[in-house]
Amino acid sequence: MSKYEQLQEITMTYQEQALALSNQYGLGQTGISIKPIGSGHINTTLLLSSPEKHLVVQKLNTQVFPDSQALVSNARKIEKHLTKKAQKNAYDLDVIKHVATQDETHLVRLNGDTWRALEFIGGSYSEDVVESSEKAKIAAGAFGQFAKALNDFEADSLKTVIPDFHNLAMRINALEEAVSADKVARVNACAAEIEFCQQQRQLLDEIAEIVPDLPVRACHNDTKINNMLFCKKSDQAKAVIDLDTCMPGYWMFDFGDMVRTFCSPEAEDSTNLDKVKVREHIFASIVEGYVEPLKNVLSEKEKQSFWLGAKVMSFMIGVRFLTDYLDGDNYFTIHRDNHNLDRARNQFALYKDLLKKEQTLKEILFK
Repeated sequence: MSKYEQLQEITMTYQEQALALSNQYGLGQTGISIKPIGSGHINTTLLLSSPEKHLVVQKLNTQVFPDSQALVSNARKIEKHLTKKAQKNAYDLDVIKHVATQDETHLVRLNGDTWRALEFIGGSYSEDVVESSEKAKIAAGAFGQFAKALNDFEADSLKTVIPDFHNLAMRINALEEAVSADKVARVNACAAEIEFCQQQRQLLDEIAEIVPDLPVRACHNDTKINNMLFCKKSDQAKAVIDLDTCMPGYWMFDFGDMVRTFCSPEAEDSTNLDKVKVREHIFASIVEGYVEPLKNVLSEKEKQSFWLGAKVMSFMIGVRFLTDYLDGDNYFTIHRDNHNLDRARNQFALYKDLLKKEQTLKEILFK
């Protein structure tokens, strides 16, 4: 049985767990349904529904997040801070919140799996590919507002749920270890991609040079376009979601991940590599949307670091996809054969186009 078939088989067990989860969260036992939502690679996200109420339930990937309690603790600290900001009219977005069980806990163990529940934010939708400059500006503005609201939050109060999450040196070392092990005999299939990665080590020097001058922030660390909800009625920003990776970090990586996930007209697993390009007008909208809310708190060094963040994130995620492919697809959820290799090639194509358009894009960023 292939890993994809195994994942399909596992998916079939969710309905069996719906009643148990419903019991934990007091939804009753009548008219209960459950269905997958979202497009995340790590946790399994489902909509648990009763006739009266909807909850977002997640089966946490405890290989990626071994300390589930720390993950929930971090997110709830962010929730409380943003809620206080909203009460003072200093945060305009909805705040995604954890839901306690009937026993007043926030984690549930079922059949060896760890689950949690979040309030369902209705009247909203997400996008996997940015369709317009206006949508890019709105989404970037939401992440900018999120960052600004956390400007006075004590970053060190957050636990590091994934050590070295944005440590490019560690990611490159992990790739080299996967190449050496070649445990599923895939190195020959991606020799060109491996060689390309080995040629990008100058990024490590650029990071080492600027990081000492950057303030440590409470960062989202996963500012993909689909981690921002739009309002169905107004098409304006409704909520920033997925706080799992909120940790101490640097804004350059949050900016960089927006560039990575907003700018290409293709999804991150598209195999139409000739169409994987940086849309300059979308880049400009990110700059306008994200930097504007932060202009009074953003240091000059931080703004200078944003270009490096844009380069690093597309390249680093490509390295991570490639490493997982070589390791046998144990980290990111896959839906087809060679899925992680397709994702890696996609991200490297985007990185190459960033380099190709560097002068134009830097003029937009630093105008």
